[in-house]
Amino acid sequence: MKIGVVGLGYWGPNLVRNFLGTEGVNAVVCCDIQKKKLDRIKQKFPMVEITSNLDSLLKRDDIDAVAVVTPVSTHFPVGMKVLKAGKHLLLEKPMTSSVGEAEQLLEEASRRNLVLMVDRTFIYTGAVQKIREIIEKGDLGEVLYFDSVRVNLGLFQHDTNVLWDLAPHDLSIMSYLIDVEPVSVSAIGINHFNGVEDMAYLAVRFPRNIIAHFHVNWLSPVKIRRILIGGTKHMVVYDDMEPSEKVKVYDKGINLTSEESVYKTLVQYRMGDMYAPQIEQSEALGLLTAEFISCVKSQKPPTSDGVLGLGVVRILEAAERSLRAGGGAVNLEKAFSLV
Repeated sequence: MKIGVVGLGYWGPNLVRNFLGTEGVNAVVCCDIQKKKLDRIKQKFPMVEITSNLDSLLKRDDIDAVAVVTPVSTHFPVGMKVLKAGKHLLLEKPMTSSVGEAEQLLEEASRRNLVLMVDRTFIYTGAVQKIREIIEKGDLGEVLYFDSVRVNLGLFQHDTNVLWDLAPHDLSIMSYLIDVEPVSVSAIGINHFNGVEDMAYLAVRFPRNIIAHFHVNWLSPVKIRRILIGGTKHMVVYDDMEPSEKVKVYDKGINLTSEESVYKTLVQYRMGDMYAPQIEQSEALGLLTAEFISCVKSQKPPTSDGVLGLGVVRILEAAERSLRAGGGAVNLEKAFSLV
């Protein structure tokens, strides 16, 4: 099949490269309004077709699916055009800039029996797949918390804040690993240079006393990509900046011994071994594009489907409302009412 890729900025060329190497794809057609980007992609991949006209691309009967890698503010109008043209859709993160837009895209895809997938590359990494395996086997025990730090110096965005830019990565990982619906969201942040928040802190609460916390920042002197997940049996550290041992499992925790009353509860710390499990080294984006093509052929829902994308947008929209309310908790169970 032929695949269209719309948007050739930072991430678009990576999708082009991976689609060209995906079994079942015999051609890629690239689309962008900037001629220099089209010239650059043609120079890098001489076998691709190029066009600056989205409408003409969508009218082509030989194109089965389209990846949209444009600014988030354009995801809804461009994505809706793709679906109404009868093409399967792969959308860059975040899925849309509002819950209402995401719901409309899901409805349109369902009505037309089209695949709607969101580019959540991180959940296809060997590291995240291994962590999910550990959780599903019960080795972690009951999940207690999910703690994430994603900071670096830049890249400043002009049409969105740091929450919408950086948090979707780890929110999608959280949603993939914690199989419980969140109940509330709170967020605080501040802007220093660009008129939008360049650093922020986001908290997500779940039933069963599970909590998740996210620190995102464009103003850090160092680049950190780290997730900590605590369980009643073991704890996991996922450090994406590590060259080899990205996932480490610690046999550390707390044991409680209750006696006659709660006042005599004894707290004992468990300090066991650490091990680094072997993880798959395949390129995550290649696995994502391969699954997209497979789902287009089989009509099966992808791992990173539009429902997962909607869930992330739902949290981000609630976080945005919390930011504007000075950090108050927003209840996800009551149509975004402040708790």
